[in-house]
Order: sequence, then structure tokens, then C-alpha cells
Amino acid sequence: MKRAFLLLIAVAASAALLSFQEPTSESHRLYLEDQADRGVGDAKPLPMEERNKRDQVRRARIRELLEEGSLKTAEDFHDGAFIYQHGDTPNDYLLAHILAMVAVQKGDSKSLWICAATLDRYLGSVDQPQVFGTQYHSKNDSPYTQDPYNRSLISDQLRLDFCVPSIEQQKKNLVEFNAGRYPAGVPGCTR
Repeated sequence: MKRAFLLLIAVAASAALLSFQEPTSESHRLYLEDQADRGVGDAKPLPMEERNKRDQVRRARIRELLEEGSLKTAEDFHDGAFIYQHGDTPNDYLLAHILAMVAVQKGDSKSLWICAATLDRYLGSVDQPQVFGTQYHSKNDSPYTQDPYNRSLISDQLRLDFCVPSIEQQKKNLVEFNAGRYPAGVPGCTR
């Protein structure tokens, strides 16, 4: 009986340890920090100035990992893409797009959305209209907008192929953003 009880405790402890997932790589740890700094999950978002400093450090480390050849898995490239999307320059967004494409090429379909988002962000940074409609922004407490936005270049089916909502859903998303709520994603797609 005592032996069975100890075995039960050992199994329960092992299960508890297995359910706690450590980041699988340094790039994933950096990604989780990036998301936490933005208030994803239970975390409280950091003030913009502090977040920007931390973003810069994370981008520098991802660049080092990339140059060392240490980014290997689809997850590594996905995580690097998200970190670089939170950059400051067109080259940051372009590199984010390239990293996202590598993640998709390595079989990570959840990186389709970040492929679209990084392209839209890059286009906006070089004064061109976005084409997928992933970028919502507001300046000086004005209502959110997606403009400039070339809504006619690609079809809604192509948007959905990249886990981006249709134009009709994007209109509903604008209403949600302007009401202070974060809209739901595309069914069947994850980020």
C-alpha cells in the first residue's frame, strides 16, 4: 500500500513536471518575452519606451543566432519573424518577412499569417499600401484605420489562405478595435 502510494505520488509529480513546458529554444524564450511585454496572456504590457529597449535587445540576439546558424527549426524562424516584426525600420520588417517565409517553407502553416503581416508592415514602412489588411493603426486617439490599403490586389480567398480575415470581417474588426476590444481570429488558423 505504501509502495503504491509512493508510486502514485511519483507519477503525479512527473506529470506535473511534464505539463510545465520550458521554451524549446533560446529563440522561443525570446518570443515568449516579446509577447509577454505586449500583455499577451496574463502579463501586464510594459510601457512603450521600456518595451522598445527590450525589443532592440531581442532583435540583436536573434540576428546573432541567425548569423551563427543557430536558427534551425520552423519554430525558430517563426519566433524570429515575430520579434523582427516589432522592429523600427523597413529592413527589420523585410527580415521578419523572410524569416516567416522560411518558417512556412519548413512546414509551419501557423506562420502564414505572420508572412502576410510582415509584408503589409514592410509595405507601409516604404509608403506603399498594405495588401492583406493585417495592419490596424490609430494616431492621437483617432479611430483605427487600415489605410492606406489596396483592397483589390488580392482576393479574399487568398487572404484566407494566409489566415487573414476577409475584407468584410476586417470591417467588423475595425468596429471591435474602435470599441476597445481585440477581435477574434480566423477559424482554423493560429498565430
